Amino acid sequence: MTPPPGTPVRIVMSKWGDRPHWELGTTYLGSDEHGDWLGIRPGTVMTRPGMTYVAPTRQVGLIPAAGPDEGRGWLATFHDVDGPLQVYVDVTTPPVWDGTVVRAVDLDLDVVRGNTGRVWVDDEDEFADHRIRFRYPDDLVAAAMASCDRVHAAVAAGAAPYHGVAASWIARVDDMPLG
Repeated sequence: MTPPPGTPVRIVMSKWGDRPHWELGTTYLGSDEHGDWLGIRPGTVMTRPGMTYVAPTRQVGLIPAAGPDEGRGWLATFHDVDGPLQVYVDVTTPPVWDGTVVRAVDLDLDVVRGNTGRVWVDDEDEFADHRIRFRYPDDLVAAAMASCDRVHAAVAAGAAPYHGVAASWIARVDDMPLG
């Protein structure tokens, strides 16, 4: 069950083998047919072991809508028009709500749409290394690759939810209560 709009929500990502990865605080904005939308204010601190990143602009995160796990293995971030890129999608295990925390395992692969409109898959080398070093199960590898292919095709085609719907959610970030 998702929280009411305005509720602080923490995103906790790990790497395979329960190794810590990115964490950040967001605010629940609402949901639509694409999933649950989380607001990220400029200045939001995102941390992982050995690294800190501060959000330079408004962003929204999208947790895919409930349904079969196939097709839900990702978390998307959409940046405001003056952001460092347009879209960044982490390929993950299907995200899970745990109270007001969203948990997923980052599976290395990322789909990115830059500000020029170019779309690419990032960290394929990391995925290739980690699948051997950390012994990713074959079904996890297959699910990650299939998810990456589906997301890449959708982002490249400008298909939903990568077709501009995020702009209306980004506009709501300034109206979020401070948490």
